[in-house]
Amino acid sequence: MSSDRAKFYITTPIYYVNARPHIGHTYTTVVCDALARRQRMLGQDVFFLTGTDEHGQKIERSATAAGTTPRQLADEVSAAFRSLWDRMGIRYDGFMRTTDPRHEAGVQEMFRRLREQNFIYQGSYTGQYCVFDELYVGEGAEPAAPCPECGRPTETVSEENYFFKLSAFEERLLRLYEQQPDFIRPETRRNEVIAFVRRGLRDLSVSRGNLKWGIPVPDDPGQVMYVWLDALCTYMTGVGWRWDMKRWERYWPAQVHMIGKEIVRFHCVYWPAFLMAAALPLPECVVGHGWLLFEQDKMSKSKGNIVRPETILEVLGADALRYFLFREVVFGQDGSFSFDALVQRYNADLANGIGNLASRTLTMIQRYFGGAVPSPAAAGHTASEKVLRKLASETIANFQALWDDYQFSRALEAAWALVGTVDKYIVESSPWSLGEISDEASRARLAVILYTTAEALRIVTALAHPVIPDSTARIWAQLGQGELDQFDLRSLAWGQLTAGVKLGSVEAVFPRAAKDAIEKMQKMEQPPAMESPAPATHVAATEPPAAPASPPARPEGPSSAPPAPSASPAPPEKIGIEDFAKVELRVAQVKVAERVKGADKLLRLEVDLGDHTRQIVAGIAEAYAPEALIGRKIIIVANLQPRKLRGLLSEGMLLAASLEGGRPVLAGFLEDAPLGAKLK
Repeated sequence: MSSDRAKFYITTPIYYVNARPHIGHTYTTVVCDALARRQRMLGQDVFFLTGTDEHGQKIERSATAAGTTPRQLADEVSAAFRSLWDRMGIRYDGFMRTTDPRHEAGVQEMFRRLREQNFIYQGSYTGQYCVFDELYVGEGAEPAAPCPECGRPTETVSEENYFFKLSAFEERLLRLYEQQPDFIRPETRRNEVIAFVRRGLRDLSVSRGNLKWGIPVPDDPGQVMYVWLDALCTYMTGVGWRWDMKRWERYWPAQVHMIGKEIVRFHCVYWPAFLMAAALPLPECVVGHGWLLFEQDKMSKSKGNIVRPETILEVLGADALRYFLFREVVFGQDGSFSFDALVQRYNADLANGIGNLASRTLTMIQRYFGGAVPSPAAAGHTASEKVLRKLASETIANFQALWDDYQFSRALEAAWALVGTVDKYIVESSPWSLGEISDEASRARLAVILYTTAEALRIVTALAHPVIPDSTARIWAQLGQGELDQFDLRSLAWGQLTAGVKLGSVEAVFPRAAKDAIEKMQKMEQPPAMESPAPATHVAATEPPAAPASPPARPEGPSSAPPAPSASPAPPEKIGIEDFAKVELRVAQVKVAERVKGADKLLRLEVDLGDHTRQIVAGIAEAYAPEALIGRKIIIVANLQPRKLRGLLSEGMLLAASLEGGRPVLAGFLEDAPLGAKLK
């Protein structure tokens, strides 16, 4: 551990072991891996933690269903996670399991601190509990009420427990969100959490009396720790809390907790409250990314559309998957995965892009200059080289700014724009024709062209290394540059490629995908290889939970889109002006738009009416992408009786036209209208 360098501590979620790793887990992990790799190249002292969450009722039930013990199930699935990350070349610095005795001691110490600070008390709980999300729904909920997170029926729980005084932290949490706007990213997640806390916080049960598979409560072995308190503490025990305090003091607090958006509440409400109560430093930032969909549909075992990373590794390799996830998915939003899109992106950007540029450039240097980087004599330069040098310098700066803002797709787009410009430059310069001419001027010009293309290739290779580390390391070695991991990215600039350096062995890095690549991957996924119960969401999952086995009927009511008209609608009944006056129509602006887990047609919206914000659940998900609604001004019926849909309170209805087939088209304005204005 070096103390003279700035430190950077990043964590994945602590993946729940009721299911083997799939592409959703992979997405979160490769993002963290790339962030960690780039920070290392920038001279930071990096610690990258991942691990597995292995306790709880869900594991007990999964083990029983599989005919094994919770420990055996946890050992098997945890090993599968570690094996996959190792196969993919994920460079984590720590892997903590919640069954590790060091973790158990740390969690018990955390419980003691909370109790000593008088934030823990004993009480009784009778209410609804979601086993799938390990979530207390709260007292007052009806038996079998749907879980507000996943929509599954909850179970009635009645027992004596220990409670954490979460209600005491409402104002402190709101101050945190206000004073540190970047504590929760992106802004849509932040707005969601603020709205949740403003609705009021209840004390949280932090132990279970009817469960054996967990960490015992200190001095009360009849109770085990609530799995979320247990799992969240992994972020501290993973860097030494209570077993290597020197390491913990070096790396805590974390700079980034990277999670899927469905577990934002646990990380942005419960976790900071626990830390505040224990008088411990808070993490700097929690980043909640979107879901990874399969061909625009939610991944779930019941639908048979879970994608195993191993399939892609076998056919195209890890870098192909990594590049696709960064380039194709707009970070923070839901992204779509398909084998077609994967192969198209691979061939277009990797095989025909950087792979082709590397192959043609280095092959010509071998052929015309004996495998040594040519010297770019000043006499051979033209305006084209000046343009490329300028673009390369701008690309370095733009890439840095976009990457730091979590705009990974745009950062790669900028780098590959440089690749495209160099390809055009090669075609226009025709170095192969100059290679056949032996006069001094032609040779000088050829040297300039090949040095320019090789230097541009070097810059793109360095920038892309955190995303596609294996392939870029091979290109770097072919350029004769040694170990790319050791390169100081802070110094990256044009002109650092030394003339006369001998190239390494030149070979294709990204051969074009075979014609049957898509078919081969599809066959490898049939039948689905996932053998465990539903996909994990606990402190971890990156895809939305599956819908209940028997989903409720499509909701109709205040927040659903108007139904399609019948073939022969009856004439509407006339109403008087006094009836119309009862309907309060107001101008609102969409601030948050999210899909509702377990409901394909529903979106959860937070709309601003000028003087307050309210939540509306609307059946428009098939017609509108959530991100397309942010900032849009709409019309709502503001005085409808609130109604719960999928466990979410809907406080109004959107106005929309209903076209053929029932497709809704939202009503809006051609001119600007102030928020909250009444329609008459």
